[in-house]
Amino acid sequence: MSQMDNRENEQNKDKREYVLTGEREADVVVVGAAILDIPAGPVDASVFGSGSHPVEAIRMHTGGDALNESIILARMGKRVHLISRVGEDMAGRFIVEQCRREGIDVSGIKQIPGLDTGINLVLISPDGERSFVTAASGSLRKQKPSDVVISELPKAKILMLASIFVYPEFTVAEMERIFREAKAAGYLVCADMTKCKHNETLEEIAPALCYVDVIFPNLEEAQKVSGLEEPDEIAEAFLKAGVGTIALKLGSRGCLIRTDRENTSKGGVYWRHEIEDRWEIPAVPGITPVDTTGAGDTFAAAFLTGLLEEKTLAECGRMANAAASVTISEFGATTALKDRDQINALLSVKD
Repeated sequence: MSQMDNRENEQNKDKREYVLTGEREADVVVVGAAILDIPAGPVDASVFGSGSHPVEAIRMHTGGDALNESIILARMGKRVHLISRVGEDMAGRFIVEQCRREGIDVSGIKQIPGLDTGINLVLISPDGERSFVTAASGSLRKQKPSDVVISELPKAKILMLASIFVYPEFTVAEMERIFREAKAAGYLVCADMTKCKHNETLEEIAPALCYVDVIFPNLEEAQKVSGLEEPDEIAEAFLKAGVGTIALKLGSRGCLIRTDRENTSKGGVYWRHEIEDRWEIPAVPGITPVDTTGAGDTFAAAFLTGLLEEKTLAECGRMANAAASVTISEFGATTALKDRDQINALLSVKD
């Protein structure tokens, strides 16, 4: 029986066993932000022009790119080691406890005295789109590359940086170091991103991107960093910058996947069955978005799940689209998607 088969057989075990036994193995190491989200809606920025404005719902959920991805991966039955920073405040304690409940290894979460745990106010418009109000002094952008010591990490298949451009101290040089060391240690290196903050270009970040096996930008993010408009042109530019595979998130249009099959250093066994290098995967039809918060994080986590299970890139894309479509059906980044059955149900209908 293969190692992957063994992992499949263990998916139904009590997730908390991993945290409590101190086992030093994982499937994925996720690096990035763990915060709280307070979504309110439906509402837009005009609310700030009135003294009081009732909305249908105001809730509180865990959030942050890395935490969202970690929770979804854990619910897919994967063992997750999360590297993040929170405060020693009430919000920080809540996040750590929620991670434990989800079965996430919290030994990589640092609780920093005097640091305010990040809290985002999320305004959800009637069409499900979002506007964020964030605290500049909060933990969201206080993640440090010095927390990522490759030699001290659990043995794992994948190292995932949850967002390029979110954390100021993750410079190109620091990302290059982390990605290079991770590759040398045998990790599959993956990364998501947000919009570049200082008009950075693909050429400028290429020294780090050349170590990345799979990257997950959305169209707007990729357009801004590449200076291009069309998805295929953008994907080609990322591949030329050294990325092994790009899964370009296109919102209601689904995703475009492009890969460099000739680069044998990228992807290892995950690429061995591929005979094509381009796939357009349509979104799940008939989905009305309620809240798009966390959709991209869920997409990435589900795609990583497919990679861990050695699915084809097209299968990974279909799984990721289905997972994201579940996420946007309710308020909150990780509220709707509870387990694998919800994804399988959508995939079976589509098939």
